[in-house]
Amino acid sequence: MGYGLLKGKRGIISGALDENSIAWKVALKAKEEGAIFTLTNAPIAMRLGEINKLAEICEAEIIPADATSEADIENLFTKSMEVLGGKLDFVLHSIGMSPNIRKGKEYGDLNYDWFKQSVDISALSFHRFLQTSEKLDAMNEWGSIVALSYIAAQRTFAFYTDMADVKALLESIARSYGYRYGKLKKVRVNTISQSPTMTRAGSGIGSFGTFYEYAEKNSPLGNASADSCADYVISLFSDLTRMVTMQNLFHDGGFSMTGVSREILEMMLPEDQK
Repeated sequence: MGYGLLKGKRGIISGALDENSIAWKVALKAKEEGAIFTLTNAPIAMRLGEINKLAEICEAEIIPADATSEADIENLFTKSMEVLGGKLDFVLHSIGMSPNIRKGKEYGDLNYDWFKQSVDISALSFHRFLQTSEKLDAMNEWGSIVALSYIAAQRTFAFYTDMADVKALLESIARSYGYRYGKLKKVRVNTISQSPTMTRAGSGIGSFGTFYEYAEKNSPLGNASADSCADYVISLFSDLTRMVTMQNLFHDGGFSMTGVSREILEMMLPEDQK
């Protein structure tokens, strides 16, 4: 049972693919908290996922959109306002894909055309959301726009290759546009740096399972689940966080502030010293 945190609010939630997706969990929580919203994903992702099931549960209309198409994003915002009956109060950007990672390319052997695709899909799409929203005057004052990031934007994780650079750009866009949108309309723009999470996108990264276990042992609270990330997103959509903007907010059980845990050290000790 919700608390009515989003009662009367309208929004857009992108990136829900299946029941493991963070965006899927956010949609369920937003519905529970009283919001109405549209759902969107790329046409190809929609064919691979189960978004129709989510739309039925949430009584939400699906508006397909290619995140690299300005025309599609403009249609997404325009039609969302028509469907929902007014301007928006929140937007979730949960979009990320790296062809280089999917194809197993090392950071020193990147395909640059694929790298450009990673940037276009995963970071420039966020700027498109923000710029289109501004041009259409689509957001109410004190609205909230959130994108999902990862700590590899600040620290090196070998398996994350070009997506680390892309996430760094994503967070920079949040700061730059957060300043602009805050001055213009008091709209908040933030990113959430989430724990490694067992989503379809996350589990597609090489050695993900091993790193998931490492992060679990190195975080004093353990890895944050997709459900708890959804709770955090909802708090940022709500009026309770009106003065939070331009931030990259770590939601990782303390991983980002932990050097090395006792559990990790004990794993490295010889058997006779444990």
